[in-house]
Amino acid sequence: GGRGRARGRATAAPSSGNGIHLRGAGGGREKGSVGAAGPGPSPRGAATPAAAELMSQRKFEEIKKANQAAAKKLVEEHFSSSSEEEGDEDFEGKRGKIVANTFTSYTTQTDGDMRELERTRQYVHEAFQAGAMTCLICIASVKRNQAVWSCSGCFCIFHMPCIQKWAKDSQFLVSSPLTDDDFGKRDYPWPCPKCRFEYKRSDTPSRYYCYCGKVEDPPLDPWLVPHSCGQVCEREFKPPCGHKCLLLCHPGPCPPCPKMVTTTCYCKKAKPIPRRCSAKEWACQLPCGRKLLCGQHKCENPCHAGNCPPCPRVSRQKCVCGKQVAERSCASPLWHCEQVCGKTLPCGNHTCEQICHVGACGECPRSGKRFCPCQKSKFSLPCTEDVPTCGDSCDKVLECGIHRCSQRCHRGPCETCRQEVEKHCRCGKHTKRMPCHKPYICETKCVKMRDCQKHQCRRKCCPGNCPPCDQNCGRTLGCRNHKCPSVCHRGSCYPCPETVDVKCNCGNTKVTVPCGRERTTRPPKCKEQCSRPPTCHHTSQEKHRCHFGACPPCHQPCQKVLEKCGHLCPAPCHDQALIKQTGRHQPAGPWEQPSEPAFIQTALPCPPCQVPIPTECLGKHEVSPLPCHAVGPYSCKRVCGRTLDCQNHTCMKECHKVTEIDACVGKNKAGPECLQCEEGCSKSRPPGCPHPCVLPCHPGECPPCVQMLRIKCHCKITSLYVECRKITTADVNEKNLLSCCKNQCPKELPCGHRCKEMCHPGECPFNCNQKVKLRCPCKRIKKELHCNKVRENQISIECDATCKEMKRKASEIKEAEAKAALEEEKRKQQAELEAFENRLKGRRKKNRKRDEVTVELTLWQKYKYYLLPACAVAVLAFAWYIARDVA
Repeated sequence: GGRGRARGRATAAPSSGNGIHLRGAGGGREKGSVGAAGPGPSPRGAATPAAAELMSQRKFEEIKKANQAAAKKLVEEHFSSSSEEEGDEDFEGKRGKIVANTFTSYTTQTDGDMRELERTRQYVHEAFQAGAMTCLICIASVKRNQAVWSCSGCFCIFHMPCIQKWAKDSQFLVSSPLTDDDFGKRDYPWPCPKCRFEYKRSDTPSRYYCYCGKVEDPPLDPWLVPHSCGQVCEREFKPPCGHKCLLLCHPGPCPPCPKMVTTTCYCKKAKPIPRRCSAKEWACQLPCGRKLLCGQHKCENPCHAGNCPPCPRVSRQKCVCGKQVAERSCASPLWHCEQVCGKTLPCGNHTCEQICHVGACGECPRSGKRFCPCQKSKFSLPCTEDVPTCGDSCDKVLECGIHRCSQRCHRGPCETCRQEVEKHCRCGKHTKRMPCHKPYICETKCVKMRDCQKHQCRRKCCPGNCPPCDQNCGRTLGCRNHKCPSVCHRGSCYPCPETVDVKCNCGNTKVTVPCGRERTTRPPKCKEQCSRPPTCHHTSQEKHRCHFGACPPCHQPCQKVLEKCGHLCPAPCHDQALIKQTGRHQPAGPWEQPSEPAFIQTALPCPPCQVPIPTECLGKHEVSPLPCHAVGPYSCKRVCGRTLDCQNHTCMKECHKVTEIDACVGKNKAGPECLQCEEGCSKSRPPGCPHPCVLPCHPGECPPCVQMLRIKCHCKITSLYVECRKITTADVNEKNLLSCCKNQCPKELPCGHRCKEMCHPGECPFNCNQKVKLRCPCKRIKKELHCNKVRENQISIECDATCKEMKRKASEIKEAEAKAALEEEKRKQQAELEAFENRLKGRRKKNRKRDEVTVELTLWQKYKYYLLPACAVAVLAFAWYIARDVA
């Protein structure tokens, strides 16, 4: 039990911690004051007033920062809670992931069906929602890091210290010694503050557990549901079905069992089918068919749960005594009429006085032995006679319960007790002698306090058992809005049962919180559109969600008609623009906190019109779109480009205004403002004329060129002088005639002969008619032919028989010479071999000399160089002679 209480005490620490921080800040202030007093005038007089002022200002800044930090920390610790800290928009995605992970194991069993999880989902969302988790005892938010206890009946969450104190106070009030003498001996229950579900004394929470009860002191995990252990719940379903909860540890009730079981219908006629365990009971819609209690008819209702209803049919049935017959429901066959039985009893003297009954009437009630009225004497008399009185004293206890009746045995009730006795009043404070049958009530009012311990009993002559207080409690509840409606009681009042709807600005979205939390609960985020009327000149404002405070600035186009041009203002709406206020009060010194810059709402004038207007520049070069407010004559910064009077050049001035003298001339005509041309003529000369125009820049064509031009003739040998205009105006034939020097062309033809044509352009014609000598292959036969025919290979000379004979003889001579040369070579090699052998013999060792071999040359070897040409000439002459004869 210590850990839960310690956890509960730990949660109350922030208030004390905040106080410590504030005292720390105050301590800093005291230290600063001492320090400020310290740097006063030193004995040596070194400190100056400026240094002292600087030191005090520095310490003042330090103290101010310390106070601001302490106040900021106090505010953060006081207002921080799990729901408030996590109210950012990015937490919405994180909360969605946590809820999805909590329900994953359940949705896998139901194929994603989450309709049965709505109630549990509401509890899980309240665990994250600002102000939803509220302890009804202390009317404070339940934070993520505080020890809590959850009721198993209503699943409401309370602080651990609060519920422990509540249980202790409830047990003390019920077992108060003022109302019970067995104080401390009996196990008095204590109720839940919300649902009044009673718990035993042993069920008083002493330890902090998670929702499923598995983990003690569950650790703080931002990725789990607050106060959850993150494990599978595994609590038994209610009503129990044998399965356990599949969700992760969660607040609120467990959802219906999602398991699939095979079960049949109520009437057991249909085949078993698989169904959810939470909805395993089902009806097949066939007639039930079971026999009703009447034993005659069958149930005609569709298949249903429980017992069959009573038979709805009507039949004629007799009453129990059989005297009356009536149409009655078949479900109630036994009924009694209102007549007396009237049957004669066995005595034969009296009749049965019972109302319609079942069975025999029984014996006569006056038969047998009977007592006298005082029950002292017994008589045996026939049933027709009454029992007489016995004559003895009655002795029955009177109504007072003290005295007895002193009369004789008598019939009827005894008389009232009339004896005088000394009687005490009910409160026991007074005595009086009076008849015994009269009660004695004194006029003394009871001054004891009732069980509420606030009001006196004030009953006359109270015997001590003062009744409970019947006045209303009337104390203000913890919500500070209502008073306790219960009767006056002891101890703390129950929490306010009322709930308050915290609504958004439009009231369409609300969140229900316990009464008293509406002042600290942030309004819910509304998804509806804001319905406030626009504050600017527009008929409707931009669509945005419901909110508190002023609407955001209007961003719609202004669309006001501008006065100067009549266009619509396209700028965003500026009817309520925030303007920084200038010229405010300046701080008097460092002790004065600089205030935030103040902004005021004011309507700004429409900005200059920016609608593009097509505008022509001064020189009419282009049409550019200019803003409407800047429309006017402008220079495009281009060169003017208008044609000057010379018709050859353009104006090089920057775009300028031009006065058009003749509007029909066009935009390219230069005006008086344009430049005057001062350049020479720069027109292109005729092809081939290298001379410039002698006139200044002028319009129209240039005059013909009369200068002499030196040119070369076609053969590039002779220089000719011709007027330039003749050359530039002549056609191709005339140019060829002008360039001809009238001499023979000096060029050589491809055949090697000189061209016979007169000086001409281009390539020489290939029609050489000069005669050339043509010989046969052996050079014996020779003829003179035209050069062009020879070049075209139209004529060829073949060798005749004489030429062939001469060729044969020449080949024989060559063979003979080759054979002689071969024999000479062999002889020479033999001589060298013999000389070498003689050197090896060593006949003359001392005076050894080289053997000289003298080789004599033959006539052919000596004169072959002379004989061969002579033979060749002779053969050729002979061949020529034969050929001439043949011709």
